[in-house]
Amino acid sequence: MLELFKVVILGIVEGITEWLPISSTGHMLLVDLFLKLKAPEEFKTMFFVVIQLGAIMAVVVIYWKQLWPWKRAESGQIVTSRGTLLLWAKVLAATLPAAILGFALDDFIDDHMHKPVIIALALIIFGIWFIIVEDWNKKRQPAIRKLSQLTYKDALLIGAFQMLALVPGVSRSGATIIGMLVLGVSRGLAARFSFYMSIPVMFGASFLKLVKFGFHFTAFQVVELLVGMIVAFFVSVFVIQFLMGYIKKHDFKVFGWYRIALGILVLLVFGAKAIL
Repeated sequence: MLELFKVVILGIVEGITEWLPISSTGHMLLVDLFLKLKAPEEFKTMFFVVIQLGAIMAVVVIYWKQLWPWKRAESGQIVTSRGTLLLWAKVLAATLPAAILGFALDDFIDDHMHKPVIIALALIIFGIWFIIVEDWNKKRQPAIRKLSQLTYKDALLIGAFQMLALVPGVSRSGATIIGMLVLGVSRGLAARFSFYMSIPVMFGASFLKLVKFGFHFTAFQVVELLVGMIVAFFVSVFVIQFLMGYIKKHDFKVFGWYRIALGILVLLVFGAKAIL
């Protein structure tokens, strides 16, 4: 029961931090410091990625009508939405750069980049960047407010920003949102397109981790994965709706300040641990 309690906590943390631009990796690192799962490191590495599938399913459920390209017309006939297919084409274009680089560097990142100092610095640097970009945005109006206004060039540039999220602590949603703000995308559209981009990215990352793990699970490990995904799903539904409501009246600066505080906390906690 204690291990399942830890899984529930991790699912809650994942459901919150996957969508807010505050780095799920940084939070998982802190949680795992105090609530270590009694499991092999190979399983934990895979678990921290695969429970994100629960969070991703929340996006699929909430935005199903916008994402499913086949719709029933008034005549009853099934028709294909050209606009939805174009949306997916842009999502895949934005996903491509990080997918290629992430596949090539996956082992290197796992072996060398998941270090407290790297995560803390990424949290702080991107926190400062959020504050700078939002202050800059006060002087201009968003040039892109609709998905139809996003070009394939924009999508590839957003994908380039997403590559920065391969560094633990940057935050996938944080990198893509800040990239879109720089490109002149409105906050609401930036958050929504970032949600859409998460679907192929997280499905691909989860599949890669499952293949590397080998699909050799104990019965209890299967339960842990399912519980983690289910908890992440329900928490994500709430968090996504909260974020979309929040940014209608507020900017992202509060998340920048939070990132800086968390980065300093990571440095202090793991610095003290190293000394002790």
